Amino acid sequence: MSAPSDDIPDPHQALPPLTTLVPSAHPLIHTSLTVFEVEAAPWAPAVSGFVVTVLVHSIDTATGLPRHLPTAEPNEWARAIFADIDAGQGYFLGAIDPDTGEHRDGQLAYRLYLDTDRQPIRVPHQVVACPHYRLRTGDGDPEIRIVTTA
Repeated sequence: MSAPSDDIPDPHQALPPLTTLVPSAHPLIHTSLTVFEVEAAPWAPAVSGFVVTVLVHSIDTATGLPRHLPTAEPNEWARAIFADIDAGQGYFLGAIDPDTGEHRDGQLAYRLYLDTDRQPIRVPHQVVACPHYRLRTGDGDPEIRIVTTA
């Protein structure tokens, strides 16, 4: 058996936190789990459960101001966080505050809704404060083609 290598991390050592309030060149990821319960509405049944929210922020280290954040990499982070449950049921909300629907510079929001048995469900209409777009799941997604005529 060979001696342990210095470049292999100690599995008992704490990992660095994914969230911080210090301005960073790298995006910051905030996750939360919140209980919800909504009453029935016309054409929508009463429902209760949990919502997993993922917020990705990007701050310019030089100015401390929010930076533009392309969606490709944050989409992958959200899918990875939702993957243990069902990433295909997750939603992309955009550059907004998911609770108010107000625009937020330098932030992208994602949500996954679960029933009381922690199984993924569609977004309940009663909790929607902004548009929700299904996260694309990769190879299983339908191919979109734009037909043009010359």
